[in-house]
Amino acid sequence: MLPAVSVAVQPTVLAPTLLLSIALQLELATPERLSVAFGLRNMTHKDVALAEMQRVLLLWLACASLAAAAEATHTVKVLTPETALKAAQAALKACRDSGFQATVAVVDRMGVTQVLLRDRYAGPHTVDMARAKAYTAVSFRTDTSELAAASQPGKPASGIRHLPGVAAVGGGLMIQAGGSLLGAIGVSGAPGGKEDDACAAAGIKAIRDDLEL
Repeated sequence: MLPAVSVAVQPTVLAPTLLLSIALQLELATPERLSVAFGLRNMTHKDVALAEMQRVLLLWLACASLAAAAEATHTVKVLTPETALKAAQAALKACRDSGFQATVAVVDRMGVTQVLLRDRYAGPHTVDMARAKAYTAVSFRTDTSELAAASQPGKPASGIRHLPGVAAVGGGLMIQAGGSLLGAIGVSGAPGGKEDDACAAAGIKAIRDDLEL
């Protein structure tokens, strides 16, 4: 089972490919050959020069279009649902073993929820809070305890706290591997942010070896 999959969105390259095909044909079809093939024996030097310029320009456009299409493709890694579930289960168990009833959410690198687990006695508010913590960590690419400190009233980033869906409190940790952001995990229900962080860290620890394979 692979812990992460690569996703690439590639735009169509039909137009540049078509341009290149035409250009390659024109590369073979020099003005001299065209004049012979079509019986245009009376082509002037000016006509030949113009045809040559057009052929070179089309070839350049084809190459430029192919290069632009290649640069427009970007490959990313995302967590598999199985890996996200493994992390959530480990985090939930860590909280339960410490005597806390909590909810755990795991989101992908785009902030979309992949897994949400609520323990039997966890408060109803913990569902939204766990998801918000995970979303906040991945959206700002910052663990929420760090964001909580940076967004205290009076600090330049204090306005972050008022954005919809943001939870600038401890309990949200980024999930990273190989220098790439794969997602985030959020925990809510422990007595404080420090304890929520510990449960979230246990969830990441459970999948660390899988992510580094």
